[in-house]
Amino acid sequence: MKARLLTVGNKMPNWVQTGFDEYYKRIQPMLSTELVELAAAKRAKNPSDANLAQYRQQEGQALLAAHNTAGRERLWVLDVKGKMLSTEGLADKLADAMQQGDDIALVIGGADGVSQEVLAQADMKWSLSALTLPHPLVRVILMEQLYRAMSINHNHPYHRGN
Repeated sequence: MKARLLTVGNKMPNWVQTGFDEYYKRIQPMLSTELVELAAAKRAKNPSDANLAQYRQQEGQALLAAHNTAGRERLWVLDVKGKMLSTEGLADKLADAMQQGDDIALVIGGADGVSQEVLAQADMKWSLSALTLPHPLVRVILMEQLYRAMSINHNHPYHRGN
């Protein structure tokens, strides 16, 4: 199984890259992981609602183009209105995908969210929290949670939850 993180935006601060790299390195023996960074839409200084919809649309097209529809790649979209999962629930979802022989693409949208087209194609809409989190931090949290879930699935002592 392979996991690809499809993310809008690049040029992350050093602390984000350091945190991401730490969990990226740790997870590789358990789950082949790839980061795919897509350029954010060029934004106006004072965007209107129409501009925001246009940005989501443009970024959504790039996300869907990066999604491997030729293979068995499930599309999991991070969305504030998505389903919340416990770490154990995530471990179960990953185990299910592995058992089915599916890969996963995890989508972190841009600053204005993801397009309706991306949400419509999602196999799962997942919310990390009811809190609003900065997108750079989401990269680190996502990688840590993937690592923690895979640790559960591999009976590794990293996870000490109940």
